[in-house]
Amino acid sequence: MKSQPFERIKFPPGFWDGLRTLGISAQDVARKAGLPLTIITETEVSTAQYFDIWQAYSDLIGDTARGIIELATAFETSKYPPNVLATYHARDYRDALYRMARYKRLCPPESLRITDEAENCTIELEWLNPDQSGPPLLVGITLAFLLELGRRGTGEHLTAKCVEFTNSMGDVQALEEFFGCEIVIGADHNRLILHRKDLNLPFKSYNEELLEILTPALDQSLSEQQRTLTITEKVKWILKRSLTGGRPDIQVVAKELGMSDRTLQRRLTDENTSFKQLLSEARHEQAREYLSDPSLEIKEVAFLVGYEDQNSFYRAFRLWEGDTPSQWRTEHLGIN
Repeated sequence: MKSQPFERIKFPPGFWDGLRTLGISAQDVARKAGLPLTIITETEVSTAQYFDIWQAYSDLIGDTARGIIELATAFETSKYPPNVLATYHARDYRDALYRMARYKRLCPPESLRITDEAENCTIELEWLNPDQSGPPLLVGITLAFLLELGRRGTGEHLTAKCVEFTNSMGDVQALEEFFGCEIVIGADHNRLILHRKDLNLPFKSYNEELLEILTPALDQSLSEQQRTLTITEKVKWILKRSLTGGRPDIQVVAKELGMSDRTLQRRLTDENTSFKQLLSEARHEQAREYLSDPSLEIKEVAFLVGYEDQNSFYRAFRLWEGDTPSQWRTEHLGIN
């Protein structure tokens, strides 16, 4: 079995705010994606969930081109996450793009490769896992945002030289009006080609003091991200995001980690644990988290941690805490 990279993707809360400005509710996107509503409050998602969310938005908006343009322009600068905020306050457009490529590593599964030569600056979107590419709308919004970043930073209506997409993007004419150039569909790569001279344009939003604060913190995050997670940490993280409405089996988790279930069992044994133990720990930790939210009923909490039978959840919780879920909530939150 081919090994797949394990990704924990930071999901910006501003995304949901952007959808609301377009009249699309986060709940509708979660339901369309087949994900629990709690995904809206998650700060990290798996690659599969990340793609499902973007595909759901694409399905709800209808036309891919419309979804790209409306979200790229509706996303408020004040809602940018720190890694994007650092690019907006860069010295010039070139500095912003190279910062974006660098800090994109904090938000896989896509990466940006910049070729800056002659009269062109070509930015190519690449997937960290070539066998697992994202939905067309995600490709489009990524490239559209790079141009929108230049427009907001410089205060000028910049245009691209050419944009290439491997897949259909809906209303090509609308995209050509947005990018201000020819759109090529069916290309070998997803690319944004800019006028190289535009990269020298200074950013009106340049903020040296803010960059001095953000840059060290982001660089540290990059360094920490290089730390290899243990198999135990990876499995528990996957389990917590796969509990809703059922019990995840080891085959599903092993597949996401790019290994056989026998290999996973052996690796967990080497770390002095087991899949059954980690499943119990994941349910316990998630149950405590959900019970801390007074808006969730006990039966909802039971479902969210993978119990279809509420009585089974009560029995498990008594083993974990020596108390019933309702009594635990009362004692910890002071709710009657």
